[in-house]
Formats: sequence, structure tokens, C-alpha cells
Amino acid sequence: MLELIIAANSWLNGIVWGPPFMILLVGTGAFLTYKLGFFQFRFLRHTWANSFGEMFKRNAKVEEGAISPFQAVAAAMAATIGVGNIAGVATALVLGGPGAIFWMWMVALVGMATKLAEATLGLKYRHIDANGHVSGGVFYYIEKGLGPQWKWLAVAYAFFAGISAFGLGNMVQSNTVAQSMATGFGVPNWVTGLVLVVLVGAVTLGGISRIASTAEKIVPVMAGAYIFGALGVLAVNITEVPGAFMMIIQYAFEPAPAMGGFAGASVAAAIRYGIARGIFSNEAGLGSASIVHAQARNTPFRQGFWGMWEVIIDTLLVCTLTALVILVTGVLESGENGAVLTTAAFESGLTGPGAYVIIVSIVFFAYTSMLTWNFYGEKSWEYLFGQKVVLPYRLVFLVFAFLGSIGGLELIWDIADTFNGLMAAPNLIALILLGGVLAKEKLDYFNQLRDKAKNSINDV
Repeated sequence: MLELIIAANSWLNGIVWGPPFMILLVGTGAFLTYKLGFFQFRFLRHTWANSFGEMFKRNAKVEEGAISPFQAVAAAMAATIGVGNIAGVATALVLGGPGAIFWMWMVALVGMATKLAEATLGLKYRHIDANGHVSGGVFYYIEKGLGPQWKWLAVAYAFFAGISAFGLGNMVQSNTVAQSMATGFGVPNWVTGLVLVVLVGAVTLGGISRIASTAEKIVPVMAGAYIFGALGVLAVNITEVPGAFMMIIQYAFEPAPAMGGFAGASVAAAIRYGIARGIFSNEAGLGSASIVHAQARNTPFRQGFWGMWEVIIDTLLVCTLTALVILVTGVLESGENGAVLTTAAFESGLTGPGAYVIIVSIVFFAYTSMLTWNFYGEKSWEYLFGQKVVLPYRLVFLVFAFLGSIGGLELIWDIADTFNGLMAAPNLIALILLGGVLAKEKLDYFNQLRDKAKNSINDV
């Protein structure tokens, strides 16, 4: 039976992540980049000042919503800064070679526009019921933005997202934590699974407010600690850093040769795994973050700025640091894979504390990812089945967290990849069809800025 599941998933995965889907994924990001006038490059400083920069201003205008803009981005980054940054990058290097990181960068550059669009539309088309209950996400901007005739596409997205949350945001995370705890401290996988069930349940059963509150406290600390540790490894191996960058660029366009335990990789593999793991890491194109951005007290286009910076921090910063640490320490040739490979790199670069830095990072990265992905999944199926499904979904999510901790790594990763693609397709179609709406949101935003500036002058 297991062999049949593996074969069926392999066949479906080949279709989902085939050339047509790659073109759709990257093409959507490129289309939105053009439609928004290359906004992510031209207004990078502006988006920072009006997102993270807003945190330092007093008496900022408060909009309607369930959580603050920063809580929304913290919750979204709790999902993106997960084991994809540790195990996913390592897997991309092993299967696609150093060149995979280059293609991860490329998909991130256009993914910035994609994530901006998802956050904007998620908030613009959100639904607030009579009791103040906020719901939003891809399924709502498909139904309300494209019209009732597209509801079937919204239903497809919600169904696949609800299932994908069990794999991408749950079993992959718990599996990586369990393996790391077993390797580092000898903790049995089932024990780790039970502890995760308790810790995840304690937060997710409290809903988005508790998830967001937890995320805004943990995410900045965990990301900062990981970045600090990675920079420490690179400082020790500073002379190897230029060579690592050269390898990334060189093997993006030519096959990477076999070295030691590294089997080598073709250019096609570099592109395939670079894009797949890039999407797994920053989730641009999946549309999942739109579900939590819809909860924010903000205006639509301004909330999109936060989404754009998610991709920058997650992929262009954290994933790049992970890749450089692996390459400069030479452990890619060891034959290891996943979190074990990244752990070996940190241990080699920071003898003694290095391994513990990674294990602690994995635990916190995975834990916070599971919190947010539980919310993504429950909101997706709430759209399909109503609020009555929320509590059962949360409980089943905890069951899958335990199952992931005792399951096999490669099959879980492969299944997660497949459902990533399945949930991304409806979202990408919607983003293309709503390109005109996004362009108008951008125009309205700048018109409002100009009007505000004129009024300020007239008041002087």
C-alpha cells in the first residue's frame, strides 16, 4: 500500500511541478511585477517606512480588524520562517546543487510582488460578519473579486489548503523537530510528538488572537538568534564566502559535479528544487498568508507592504544565510540531507554551541509554523463547512502533528510538495485575473498620499 501511495504521489508531483506549473508560478510573479510598475524595486524604501517603520510612530491611525499589522506579519512569518529555512534549503542543495539557491532568489524577487498582491487582496475582500468575526483569504477574493461563477475555484483552493496544512504546516514541521531532538538529545520521536501536541493545542485552541500574540513575541527573537548564529559561522569562514556565492551563480547555469557524498545535480534539478523549496519557504504563490493578513487593522495596499517584506526576510536573508553556512563549511559533500545537514554545518562552523543553535531554532521555527498553519487550515475549511468545523479541525490537526513526528521524512516532504502545487494553482489564476484590481489599489493609494500632502500644505 505504501509503495502505491509513493508511486501515485510521484506521478502527480511530476505533473504539479512540471514545466507548465513553473511557468505559471514565475510568470504570475513577473506579470504582477509589470502590472504594479516594478513596485517592489522602485518603492523598497517607501514600503519599509510604511510597514516596519510605522512601529516607531505614535498615534498611528487604527483601522478595523482583529489584530495589528505587525501581529499579522508576525503570524505570517511564523509560518514562513520554519523548517523550510533549515531543512528545506538543505534539501534544495542536496537535490538541486548550489545553483538551486540562485533560482530560489529569482522566484523570491518576483514573489515579492505576488506576496504583496495576496496580502492586499486578502484584506480588501475579507468578510466581517455581524458578530465582528473576520474571515478572509484566497477563497474570498476569488468569490467576491471574480464573482460567484468562480466559486468552484474558491472551493478547490479551500479544500487543498485545508489538506496541505496537515502536511506542509504540520507533519513536515513535527517530523523535523522529532528527528532533531532524537539526534541531538536522544529523545524518542513519540515523546517529542506528544509534547508538540500539548504545546500547539495550548495556543491554537485559543484562536487567532492567541496565535498572533504568541507569534509577535517569539518570531523576532527566534529569527534574530538564528541570523546571529549564521553570521557567526560566516565570520569564522569569511574567506570561503565569495567562493560560495560563485558556486551558486555558476551551477545555476551548468550541472554541478558529484563531490564526496554529494551526487551532483543537473540544471533542471537546480531550477525545479530551487523554485519548489523557495515556495515552500516564503509561500509566495500559495496564497496562505492572505488568510492572516485579512485579519489586520490596516488598509489593503499598505498591508501588502508587510507581505513583500516577508519574502525579503525569509528567503533573501534567512534562506541565503543557511545556504552559505552549508557551502562554506563543506558539509554538502558529507552525504547528509535535511536538518541533519544544516546541523552538521553549524556544528562545524561553531564547534560546541553550533548544533544546539540549530536544534533550538528548529524547535521554535517549527512550533510557530504549526500555530499559523493550523489557522490557515481551519479558516479554509470554515469557508467550506462553516464554523462548526473549526474545533474538530484543530483536534485532527493535533493528531497529524503526532503522526508526523513518527513518520518518514522523504515521503512527507514529497506529499507536501504536491499539495503545495495543488493549492497554488487556483490562487495564481485568481491573481492574474485580478491584476487590474491590484493596479487600481496602487493608483488609489498614491492618489490618497498626494491628497493628504496637499491638505497638509493648505493647513499651514
